[in-house]
This record gives sequence, C-alpha cells and structure tokens, in this order.
Amino acid sequence: MNYRTLGKSGIKASEISLGCWAIGGPSWRNGEPVGWSGADDAQSLAGLKKAFELGINHFDSADVYGDGHSEVLVGQFLKTVPRDKVVIASKVGWFKGTAPHPFHPIHVRGQIAQSLANLGTDYIDIYYLHNAYFGDNDEYLAGAAEEVHRAKKDGKVRAVGQSAYDYGEFLRVCPVSRPDVIQLQYSALEPQYDEPGSDIFAWAEKQGIGMVLFGPLAQGLLLDKYDPDNPPKFGEGDIRASNTGFTREELLKLREKLKPVKARYGSSVPDLVKAALKYALARSPLAVVIPGFKNPRQVEINASASDGHPFTKEDRDFIRKALRS
Repeated sequence: MNYRTLGKSGIKASEISLGCWAIGGPSWRNGEPVGWSGADDAQSLAGLKKAFELGINHFDSADVYGDGHSEVLVGQFLKTVPRDKVVIASKVGWFKGTAPHPFHPIHVRGQIAQSLANLGTDYIDIYYLHNAYFGDNDEYLAGAAEEVHRAKKDGKVRAVGQSAYDYGEFLRVCPVSRPDVIQLQYSALEPQYDEPGSDIFAWAEKQGIGMVLFGPLAQGLLLDKYDPDNPPKFGEGDIRASNTGFTREELLKLREKLKPVKARYGSSVPDLVKAALKYALARSPLAVVIPGFKNPRQVEINASASDGHPFTKEDRDFIRKALRS
C-alpha cells in the first residue's frame, strides 16, 4: 500500500482508503433515501479488519451514515487495532435533530461529542463540515467553523475538513471554515473539476490542502456490472434508487463508452475498479480516494489498485476521451 500526506494537515493516509457510508445501511432524510441497502454488520467488520491487514489506514464515516450506525461499526473495529495506526474521519452537517439547522453551533458541538462516543475514541483525525449549505446568507458558517476549530484546539479533532459539491462553494466557504483537508466527489464520470475555471485541485495544491475523493467508482456504474435489460432494484433507504444512471437507457450508453476502456485495461470488475481508482489518484499527489465497500472481497479489490504502477497523463486522457465522448 502506498501512502500520501494530506497537505498541511501532515496526516499520512493510504492512497486507497475506505468510505464507510455503505456499511451504515439504509437511512432516510426528510423521507428521501440517503443510505445503502445490502450491508451485513459481520461482513462490514470483516472488511474493516481486512483493510487494516492490507495497509489501508484511513476510514471515512459521518454522523448521518446509517444515523450513526457506521460510526458504531468503525468504533467496534477500533477496539481491535492500535488507535495511533489509523486515521478516522467523520462529519457533521446533514442531520439536524431538534436544532434549527445542522450547522447550529450548539448542534455541531453536540455531534462532535456524539461521534466521539459512537467511535469509542477521544479524538477524530479529520472532522468535516459535510456540505456548504450554512443557511440563508451563510448564517451558521462562522459559528460552525468556530466550533470545529475549538475542537481542534482542544485536541478532539486533529484536522478540520470541508466538503462541498462545486468549485464556487469551496471558494465561498473555505476562507471562513479554514480547512486542512477538503472532500469532493470525483470520478471519470465527474468532469466538473477538470476545467480551467473550476480546477479545485490546482487551488488546493496552491493552498497546501489535502484532498479526499469520494465516489471514484460512481456508485459502481464504472464497473459495468449491471445488466441494462434487468436494471438493479435497490432496497428501502438506498440512495441509488434515485440515480438515473441505473436506468436501462443510461446503462446501455455507458456500456458502449466503456468498451475501449475494457479493451485496454481489462473487462473484469477488479480490472475496472483498478482503472477507476488509478484515474482519480492520478489527478493530484495530495489526493487519496475513499471507495465504498460491504465485504472483505471488495476491500481486497479496492486495495489492489495501489500496485506501484500509477496512471500516466496518457492513461487519464484515454479514459476521459472514452467516457466523455
């Protein structure tokens, strides 16, 4: 396993890390599905332990993943490994409980305490503000930022993180939230940060900010494992049910675009996982990826992308051309 330093945070993370959203299981927010179906706690824990054996040291969770269930599972795993050998991330910002807003300072303070309790630890390595929606006129931005930086000063948090969903959001909120690490959605199907006017990677590198890339497999769409003539039906509380990429029409379009990628890099699911993860990793030396998982086999496949043979610019250009045609 290869490791990268997440910018000025100084945190050394495995280039293939793990996103722990899926293991939280199904969940809802305002009646809409925001979780994942099909997870099994025993398999999830086995996957976490397998990851550690393979050199993966960075595990990314959030208060909202399974309404805390993901954090609880990560906490069970933490009891089996040396705490100082792993990097644990969590977040606040989508679940508001009885607060007027998820980023109300009192709520942020309470969620930090709750996440520490769920994880069974006295500090969180990276703690993110989970989005850039801080209320009208960013009403809660300054207060939320103050809380997470106070937690850092108090030793409850090692590094402050900021998650957002487009270039403009990062530029708007980061001067106030002052993150050490940012988290963004990035894959071969997500071109928004590759244009000169929205290159968050160049901006973050200039600032010395580490980057954590979520969704590098595009919820599995890049693996061409779904039959267009029998589109998947996801269980209750699964966010993928609202993704139009899983319709017959879109699956057929993507399958055609993936043909040259499969011809060059291999057609099996492990081959395509490696290609997708290497594509994302090649974008910046300050970035790591956090693909999801539900079992040890998926962890092994993810980890195999750290094989000492990174993608070149030619590889990235080839895949970009194929998928964005």
